[in-house]
Amino acid sequence: MVHPDDLETHVKKWQSSMGSGEPFENEARHRSCSGEYRWFLVRGVPLRDEHGQILKWYGTLTDIEDRKHAEEERQRLHRLQSDLAHINRVSTMGELAASIAHDLKQPIAAAILSANTVIRLLERDQPNVERACRVTTRIIEDVRRASEIIDGLQSLYKKSPPQRERVDVNDIISQMVVLLRSEASRYAVSLRTQLGADLPKTTADRVQLQQVLMNLMLNGIEAMKETGGRLTVKSQLGEQGQLLISVSDNGIGLPDDETDQIFNSFFTTKPQGSGMGLAISRSIIEAHDGRLWATANDGRGASFHFTLPGEAVTPSPGD
Repeated sequence: MVHPDDLETHVKKWQSSMGSGEPFENEARHRSCSGEYRWFLVRGVPLRDEHGQILKWYGTLTDIEDRKHAEEERQRLHRLQSDLAHINRVSTMGELAASIAHDLKQPIAAAILSANTVIRLLERDQPNVERACRVTTRIIEDVRRASEIIDGLQSLYKKSPPQRERVDVNDIISQMVVLLRSEASRYAVSLRTQLGADLPKTTADRVQLQQVLMNLMLNGIEAMKETGGRLTVKSQLGEQGQLLISVSDNGIGLPDDETDQIFNSFFTTKPQGSGMGLAISRSIIEAHDGRLWATANDGRGASFHFTLPGEAVTPSPGD
């Protein structure tokens, strides 16, 4: 009756329940009278006498074939969404290649210049060790800055299954500010952050949150391409204890009567836009049990906000 691929596991679990007397439960494919295999949820519970001895077992088989197909379809759609998100990231990073290359050249060139200075200081008849040490410290800082940019690029380019971990949203915001600073400067846009102190961490996929922030920040920069302006990224604790992150610009603002449509797939107000950035961002945030929405500013520009569940903070003794 049992499919050959499921038989070994099925029998082992049944034998384990027979030996321990614990209830049995397993999913396995069983053959019907027509010869077709279908998925069943198999359960078994023992009937015991007054001394606890097992008299007999009662079992049920519940057909779950339709549920299995639905699960497989959800998994397939999830893989497609993951692939689409990766393509969107790679495409966006390709568009930023010139700005990122410029941002990398600066700390590398500064490190080379400082290294040459250190050599000259140490080659003197009386080496200036103290100043050489100070310049070496600058080299370390420049190399660390270049390394941060490369680390951000590697994580965004890498295609890997979603991986949830405890993350600090302020760290992720800071990483994206480093990565997009040159692109913002290119259009006379200043980047500012207002990061809340002592915010709880959240369990999330770091790369996916980077992608959401990158999409929102680039949209804000795009809105100020012609005029320049200020992009502000803010993190704080929301009213319900969740994390609240906002990205605000003072650009052209939201399209009239189309605020809800901007999150639809393939809807775009950009001549070369794919219309997928905001749709992907919303699906990512909703998959993290959060919410993403947009509001018009009182003056010029727009703000995009999203929430994430924050971890409960356990009070220390005496609080």
